[in-house]
Amino acid sequence: MKNISKDRNTVKDMTVGSPLRLMVSFAVPLLLGNLFQQMYNMIDAAIVGRVLGTNALAGVGASSSVQFLVIGFCLGVCSGFGIPVAQRFGARDHDDMRRYVYHALILTLILSVIVTAVTAALTPQILHLLNTPDNIYKEAFDYLFVIFLGIPFTMLYNILSSILRAVGDSRTPFIFLVISTFLNIAMDLLFIVEFGMGVMGASIATITAQAISGLLCGVLIVKRFEILWIKKENRVLSRQHFMRLISMGVPMGLQFSITAIGSMVMQAANNSLGSVYVSGFTAGMKIKQLAMCPFDALANAVATFAGQNYGAGNMKRIRTGFWEGIALGVGYGVLIGVVLFFFGRDMSMLFVKASEADVLDAAGLYLARLGLFYWALGILNVSRMVTQGLGFAGRTIFSGMMEMIARIVMALVFVPLFRYDAITWSDQAAWVSGILYILPMSLICMRHIEKKLVARA
Repeated sequence: MKNISKDRNTVKDMTVGSPLRLMVSFAVPLLLGNLFQQMYNMIDAAIVGRVLGTNALAGVGASSSVQFLVIGFCLGVCSGFGIPVAQRFGARDHDDMRRYVYHALILTLILSVIVTAVTAALTPQILHLLNTPDNIYKEAFDYLFVIFLGIPFTMLYNILSSILRAVGDSRTPFIFLVISTFLNIAMDLLFIVEFGMGVMGASIATITAQAISGLLCGVLIVKRFEILWIKKENRVLSRQHFMRLISMGVPMGLQFSITAIGSMVMQAANNSLGSVYVSGFTAGMKIKQLAMCPFDALANAVATFAGQNYGAGNMKRIRTGFWEGIALGVGYGVLIGVVLFFFGRDMSMLFVKASEADVLDAAGLYLARLGLFYWALGILNVSRMVTQGLGFAGRTIFSGMMEMIARIVMALVFVPLFRYDAITWSDQAAWVSGILYILPMSLICMRHIEKKLVARA
């Protein structure tokens, strides 16, 4: 308990106290951090769209699904690596927790090198696979290639923030995201407006800001988080720790990637409809991602809560946190759905000039139809993240497969028949399909854990 007392202002024990209050207080910095992280993309899109034009905006957006696939895999792996850390922290086994931190950092370094090398080399083939229109190919390549080169910086920030969240600190990553976001704004204006670097300037600004966030997180951990200091006895390579981390991280990464495959197929189908729909879809996606931030923050809060309480052996608190998390998620989904339904087109003017009426109509239609089903994300995300937080990351892969299949069917069967109308219903079909599997599976996993804890007692 010595380390917890020393670091009481930086870590948070979620095994005692009101579950709802703990999760909300933990989620607020995560939410603000997610909002600032989305500002990276929104600022890029706003400056690119308004300064460089809709073709440049389409070039940035033409590869958004493959970015989600690759970056999502990396983020999922980093989140998975944090699960054993949270569980050992909840069990008060700090030495073993630090061993997991050490092994997670090694695996993250290896993975970042491999993913960067492969994706950067295959950038042209990826864009051709996505049916990227010729008139926006150069912009799409310039943007995507630099984003891929910045993967090590993205993973640095995310593994460190995942470790901090595992011990209950969601505030520190947020603070550094705020700093780097304002740096991103300044660098966007410098590289795009002053230096005339085009869309490549936007991507350079983004990865530079991410690098600064990661480095600052690392410096603060060294200076303030004694509980995470890796001691000599913790720096012993262990196959058991490697395998445990891989069994948590890889399934979570694959779940993101499998979901993204369906998004890639859907985006390829949308790209074939022309640059107007690519631009409209891109603008709509930016608003969609911003509106999803509270879901992601809440789900991560519930997952950390579940992981720590699993380590502490308290199943009753896990169930309470699960249902309270779903209630919060559905409530928010209804409210934001109303906003998107009535104001989605107007919000898209952040990225598109008022004179581009066709593009705004496409974005508005996409967002209005999303708004009808946003409540479903409250159920989907919380159920999935609790299942992962309890250590059943492998079982969540099938929910990603359900989403992937739904999007592929919409893209291959319905887009040829209904064109952009089918695109605007694809996400909703995916969300409902994922819920049909992951909600009952999360309840099954909780029952399994309950039986295990009863037998252990």
